Amino acid sequence: MSGLRRALTYAGLTALTAVIVFPLYYAVAGSLMTDRELTTFPPALFPSSVTLQNYVDVLDAIPLVRQYANSIGVALVVVAGVLVTSLLSAYAFVFLRFPFKRTLFALFLLTIMVPGESLIIPNYLTVSNLGLLDTFPALTLPFLAMGFGTFLLRQFFAAFPREIYEAARMDGCTHVRFMFSILTPLSRPALAALAIYAFIATYNKYFWPLLVTRTPEMQTLQIGLSQLRSLEAREPGLILAGVTLAIIPMLILIYFFQRNIIRGLTTGSGK
Repeated sequence: MSGLRRALTYAGLTALTAVIVFPLYYAVAGSLMTDRELTTFPPALFPSSVTLQNYVDVLDAIPLVRQYANSIGVALVVVAGVLVTSLLSAYAFVFLRFPFKRTLFALFLLTIMVPGESLIIPNYLTVSNLGLLDTFPALTLPFLAMGFGTFLLRQFFAAFPREIYEAARMDGCTHVRFMFSILTPLSRPALAALAIYAFIATYNKYFWPLLVTRTPEMQTLQIGLSQLRSLEAREPGLILAGVTLAIIPMLILIYFFQRNIIRGLTTGSGK
């Protein structure tokens, strides 16, 4: 019975994997097909002859290189800001003593429960009043701190051996030195998981960049892809080529850092 159950489990997982992977595969395969192949019925699953014309066309249709650079640049700045703010705040909640620490941490948790859409109007008004519309800071400043980041690192730091912290402090180690020389190197899985999460969340943003940018030079890749929708019926291969190019950074991150993601999100989860 256990063998049958194992076989059914593997079959179910294989089917689920196929459902998840197939859209990704078809986006890549379709980007290499001609529009005639994509519009035939039944649809072709493999390109009869590989063509890169769709990638050439998408580079002509939108300023893809500039928008690509904008998206990655914004995401990297947000990642750096989230890592710094989350590291400092999580360290304070775990290793420092100050009044109302539990209450303040509860407020951090409440920020996770607030829908991001409810903050769009106050964030927009703040950015507009500061005269930052259609600028790089408008795309990054509202997202340099993240409640989830503080929560994730706080849980990871709470599982850190207290003996190491106390021994370092007895030897005269300052908070800054302990944080950056001891704690940070040993917390690389959690920091990597947070960095990847922040990168993907920022890279995929659509509505906020659409709201605060005006010129093509400041727009991100997601806005550029949305501009291709008018061509969807006539040139589906061009859409798939744009989507394929857009998901490449995320696939690279997940492929090389998937172990860090799992370790970072699970370590300390029992605390």
